[in-house]
Amino acid sequence: MAACTEIIDDIEDLIQSQDITPKERYANKSNVTVRAKRIRKAIEAKEKDAAVPEKSVLESVIPGTQSIYLKTWGCAHNNSDSEYMAGQLASYGYNITSDKSDADLWLLNSCTVKNPSEDTFRNEIQAANKMGKHVVLAGCVPQAAPKSDYMHGLSIVGVHQIDRVTEVVEETLKGHSVRLLQAKKLNGKRVAGPQLALPKVRKNPLIEIIPINSGCLNACTYCKTKFARADLVSYPVEEIVQRAAHVFTEGVCEIWLTSEDTGTYGRDIGTSLPELLWQLVAVIPDGCMLRLGMTNPPYILEHLEEMAKILAHPKVYSFLHVPIQSGSDSVLSDMKREYCRSDFEQIVDFLNDKVPGITIATDIICGFPTETEEDFEHTMTLCEKYKFPSLFINQFYPRPGTPAAKMQRIPADQVKVRTKRLTDLFYTYEPYVGKYVLGDRQKVLVTEISHDKKHYVGHNKCYEQVLLPMDKNLLGKLVEVEIVGITKFSMLAKVVQEEKDWVRCTTLENGKQALEVDGSVIKIVSKDDKTHSYAVFLFFAFISCGIALICRYFMFSM
Repeated sequence: MAACTEIIDDIEDLIQSQDITPKERYANKSNVTVRAKRIRKAIEAKEKDAAVPEKSVLESVIPGTQSIYLKTWGCAHNNSDSEYMAGQLASYGYNITSDKSDADLWLLNSCTVKNPSEDTFRNEIQAANKMGKHVVLAGCVPQAAPKSDYMHGLSIVGVHQIDRVTEVVEETLKGHSVRLLQAKKLNGKRVAGPQLALPKVRKNPLIEIIPINSGCLNACTYCKTKFARADLVSYPVEEIVQRAAHVFTEGVCEIWLTSEDTGTYGRDIGTSLPELLWQLVAVIPDGCMLRLGMTNPPYILEHLEEMAKILAHPKVYSFLHVPIQSGSDSVLSDMKREYCRSDFEQIVDFLNDKVPGITIATDIICGFPTETEEDFEHTMTLCEKYKFPSLFINQFYPRPGTPAAKMQRIPADQVKVRTKRLTDLFYTYEPYVGKYVLGDRQKVLVTEISHDKKHYVGHNKCYEQVLLPMDKNLLGKLVEVEIVGITKFSMLAKVVQEEKDWVRCTTLENGKQALEVDGSVIKIVSKDDKTHSYAVFLFFAFISCGIALICRYFMFSM
């Protein structure tokens, strides 16, 4: 080190006055040809930058003059958040549009469960930037990793701050970057989220999604949602029941309860899920239904007796989503799932015995890093034993920051083989064959449009999908049907009741309003608007005919 000090005292001494200059150094390379590939990339990058239209920056925002495009990924909780954000923006005067190109700002509500959903989210941000659109990010991805490079400079509304979305949108349209990521607190204490009484624009006017709590009690090694939603915080029973009672007056006829884990509800506020459900059942009108969201096995075990009674209630769908994730106790331990296979089997066996025809859905992760072939065989035998009618099969995705992401991964080809084997098993059975026969009669509540836009979708007591012809408006009706066809995922049926015997479960068909179908979208239409539109049509038709007659008169006169 001393020898170096004698030669050079300062880093600047590395370059001296007698040294060759950079210009001289590269003079002998004037005949060297730069690789065409690099030139092409440089030109493409320059063209790419030049092609991006400049975002319009507004000094002030006048409500009613800007349009917002809202895109949602993920679970029912995320969809509820989007409906709340749309409700507030619409109340403030913004136009919610499905036309990307027409929108002034894109509000993108993300899901962090799997890599593909985040990749799509990232691509959508890039698409918005290429089109010169303002962007506001929402959901679990930016909440969990707000410092990601691709989010640099973009506004974020956190999962607990969705009641302030209008502030974020307004400031973003003015060219500012706003980030609201803090937890929601009341009197210094964390709360589950914004008030449930906020305005909403529902994706389906017949279905209300009510979040009953946020966060969870687990610390699963593969899950990144915990980073965003944090620990369990429940809404008060009174607030949830008041919300439910109110939405039925707005035309809703089906309620979905949602959260990261509905089974944990109330553990932080001294109550329980069964206590909430019994109070909700008391305010559900005749013909209307309640669907319970996902619950993890540990938190339903202690309430099995009460849950069976609730799921058998005529106003509650006999349906429960209980994710097992793996049939191997070893893998479940590595996942930190806090239950074993026998716990799950106890739940399924008990509910199958106590709730006639119940539908139990579950999830499987194929290729968790510590899963051996023997472990996977345990999963196969579990699924073969119960033949779940709804089986959500996912490959393992290493989510950044999670303990499982640091584990040695199983080769991708093995994961694909296992995924295919389980998928093939799923397609070997048809859950409705044997359970039902052609000619069986059921009552179904009709609330949706099928993906092919050719059928109404109703659900029977066990929340099984029944497809009906679209020859009459059945939306919001409880009708008796006869099964005329059975497929893997649904049943085909025809209505066997006369229209006068249908039970009208929505207040939207009230003489002043009506439900109309636009593709796969259900819309509320005011009868006054329809009458006005018809009057306008007649007026312009009359004017057009008058002009045509005048023109014809002058032609013959000449």
